[in-house]
Amino acid sequence: MKAAVNQKLTEMGERDRLKELLRAKLTECGWKDQMKAHCKEVIKQKGLEHVTVEDLVVEITPKGRALVPDSVKKELLHRIRAFLAQHTNNLEY
Repeated sequence: MKAAVNQKLTEMGERDRLKELLRAKLTECGWKDQMKAHCKEVIKQKGLEHVTVEDLVVEITPKGRALVPDSVKKELLHRIRAFLAQHTNNLEY
C-alpha cells in the first residue's frame, strides 16, 4: 500500500509539491538555520578533519526530526490525506 501511495504521489507530481512546501515551511520557521548552526557546532566539536558527511548526517538527523514543528507535520499529513481522499479510487493495491 505504501508503495502504491508513493507511486501515485510521484506520478501526479504531488510528491515534488509536498517537498517544496516542506522546504518553504522549514525555512520560514527557522528550522534550516537551527540545523545549520547545529552542523557547525558538531564540526567544531569533532574537528573538520574528523567528520565525514555520513557522520554529520547520523549526528544531526535525530535533532532535525525533533525540531520539525508539529504544525508543519500536521499540514503535510492533511495534504497527503486530502490527496489520497481525492485519488484513492485510482490506487492499485
